[in-house]
Amino acid sequence: MINDELQNRKYVIGGLIALIILIFIARLLFLQVFTESYKESAEGNAFLKRTIFPPRGLIYDRFGKLLVYNRPSYDVMVTMKEVTSLDTMDFCNTLGITKEDFVDRMNEIKDKKINHNYSPFTPQVFVNQLLADDYARLMEKLYRFPGFSIQQRTIRDYAYKSAAHALGSIGEVSRTTIEKDDYYKMGDYIGITGLEKSYEEELRGEKGVQIMLRDSRGRIKGRYANGAYDEEPIPGKTLRLGLDIELQMLGERLMNGKRGSIVAIEPSTGEILAAVSSPTYDPTLMVGRQRSAMFKELNANPNKPLLDRTVMARYPPGSTFKVANALVLQQNNIINGGTRYPCHRGYTVGHFHLACHAHASPLDLYGAIANSCNAYFCAGLRAMLDNDKYKNITEAFNIWRSDIMTFGFGKKLGVDLPHENGGNVPTTKAYDRVHGKGRWRSLNVVSISIGQGEVVATAMQIANLCANVANRGYWITPHMVKYIENQPIPEKFKEKHTTAIEKRYYDVCVRGMEMAILGGTAKGGQIPGIEVCGKTGTAQDPPRKDHSVFMGFAPKVHPKIAIMCIVENSGFGATYAVPISSLMIEFYLRRKISPQRQELLDRMASTVLIHNYGTQNKISTDN
Repeated sequence: MINDELQNRKYVIGGLIALIILIFIARLLFLQVFTESYKESAEGNAFLKRTIFPPRGLIYDRFGKLLVYNRPSYDVMVTMKEVTSLDTMDFCNTLGITKEDFVDRMNEIKDKKINHNYSPFTPQVFVNQLLADDYARLMEKLYRFPGFSIQQRTIRDYAYKSAAHALGSIGEVSRTTIEKDDYYKMGDYIGITGLEKSYEEELRGEKGVQIMLRDSRGRIKGRYANGAYDEEPIPGKTLRLGLDIELQMLGERLMNGKRGSIVAIEPSTGEILAAVSSPTYDPTLMVGRQRSAMFKELNANPNKPLLDRTVMARYPPGSTFKVANALVLQQNNIINGGTRYPCHRGYTVGHFHLACHAHASPLDLYGAIANSCNAYFCAGLRAMLDNDKYKNITEAFNIWRSDIMTFGFGKKLGVDLPHENGGNVPTTKAYDRVHGKGRWRSLNVVSISIGQGEVVATAMQIANLCANVANRGYWITPHMVKYIENQPIPEKFKEKHTTAIEKRYYDVCVRGMEMAILGGTAKGGQIPGIEVCGKTGTAQDPPRKDHSVFMGFAPKVHPKIAIMCIVENSGFGATYAVPISSLMIEFYLRRKISPQRQELLDRMASTVLIHNYGTQNKISTDN
């Protein structure tokens, strides 16, 4: 009996031992095979994976001039496990930071809510983008600061102090982006504005990895397996732009001391030749550790130098919009080239009066475009909206709006610059809300015929209208990039957008725009030996002074450049926008300004229209 009990107890104990062994084996199997945590912990102790950052892609202009390149930069890295016996004050003095800055940064690095990739064994960015002097001073004393090391990076630099809005800048990646995209880690750089943002994936390249071997105390002993498992970084792709940097610099010089923008497009391709937003700033100011301070200073400037007025600002297109209306009214058989309307210093119906400047009357369509007659286009739009061939004003207005939007108004064009605005073309529903459903009439909306009222557009949209007229009926989405290394540009930048207007109606408008240059409101835009076609605009901006607006293209046959210029609160279109545009056209087509027009160039460039411009724009450039 006793032997049976001993025998049973032996089996029970053996079974328990076997069960414990099985549990132990299962746990080891789970840790080493079915979970990565043990492996990662072991590798974290044995290996140090150093990220090798690729150089960002270079950016060139249309003629091969280097615009954006890379130069060395240095980040101070900290490995928390190795920080021992640190003379904090000496370290802070060497870097030029306070002890409070030091404590805050160390706590931020260790906060896993902020830094999801934190490990005490892994180097973390303590300070990025050291200047050369700071780097040299730190290297002399680095041996005194255990746990701290230097990681070489590259930062952007600029060959020209120009095109800041278009080229853009890079900055430290945000926490939100890190959470969305596992490519980025804390301390990485990313495109923040301009083309750097739009083409971030092409420009950033692919990171490499260098695996270093540690000993039992965490000290680096060399490269693991002589680098057999390292991964080389892949540099970012090179971009070539349609931008002409010399034309861009001329535009910025002409717009110095003024608010506004210039957009120039090659009509046949949609490539943007110049994208001037004024006031501007020196792009080299947004590089390195000074970027944050410079951003705050620029952001506080009342003239808004950070605003890209080419795609973000919304303007009434003014009389440039009359060309679009002329095309729509012809297409709908409301007017033709010979249609005449009277003008008695404006358009008058009862107590309603919309003023116009003095000119011959009545005018046909050619003369109305050349002399920018307000009354003509008011009468023409009302003739469409009140026409018996439509069921009601709502149907007529919707047809008008549909045709207008084929020019690219009222929606984003899809330009490869961030934060593009879509402008506005009003709807019948909008008027129903304001006036009551079915209670508004053509006289309530007549101001849209001359590019005022509820119609607003970006500078890019007005330039695109001009490119469409230059092409006699089609436009290609305006874009900055002409070429991407080893890959095609997006298909949308090759597609032709055909408008609702027949080509024969464009010929009437082109002739009217040519007459505007030869003897109409834009005669100041004449360039000897070059056939220029253009249309002025004087866009109201109450209670401030009107905007000076112009759009034009040249040559008349096989146009090479379509351009628009807006100088905010400066008066008539002919005063500033016309001469500035004509100088840009001449330079682009001839690569120089004739001696006879040098005085005009100097006068436009030296005119300052912004109050206190010299004190508020110390950081702006004058190319």
